[in-house]
Amino acid sequence: MKEEIIIAGFGGQGVLSMGKILAYAGLMGGLEVTWMPSYGPEQRGGTANVTVILSDARISSPVLNAYDTAVILNQQSLDKFEARLKPGGTLIYDPYSIHHAPKRTDISVIPVDAMEATFALGSSKTYNMVLLGSLIKVRPLVGIDAVMAGLKKALPERHHHLLPLNKDAILKGMELPRL
Repeated sequence: MKEEIIIAGFGGQGVLSMGKILAYAGLMGGLEVTWMPSYGPEQRGGTANVTVILSDARISSPVLNAYDTAVILNQQSLDKFEARLKPGGTLIYDPYSIHHAPKRTDISVIPVDAMEATFALGSSKTYNMVLLGSLIKVRPLVGIDAVMAGLKKALPERHHHLLPLNKDAILKGMELPRL
């Protein structure tokens, strides 16, 4: 098993954190992992993406030209990465910030109303966790326990009181994909 993932959006949406938590979850699950962030100097408001590779065998390089799965949070990222999905790949996106829907017919396209779910949860800071929940529902590469362990490791201890809210967001995200 080897899964090559890109998560892309604007800085401030939790893209890099989502990738880091996924990478930690893979490590906790005994997988080989790479995590490679990319962001502009502006960070908040600029583009940001992260590639994560999860594998049960050694990973030769973290540099990717094509992806098995993409989690897309904005139109600019969709425009950039849709064409780089492998045929048969999976595209998960939030239609809230997408103006032109994905066009490819040789991939699985899964809309997830993550922003709406975030509004329902009452905390905008859970947006990335809703999407992470949707990702692990669609591509069950790691379990919820490993994700929560990864979240606990990634989150500073002073914010551990937010773990239950984040778990609720992940579980909500797991309910959203229409498979």
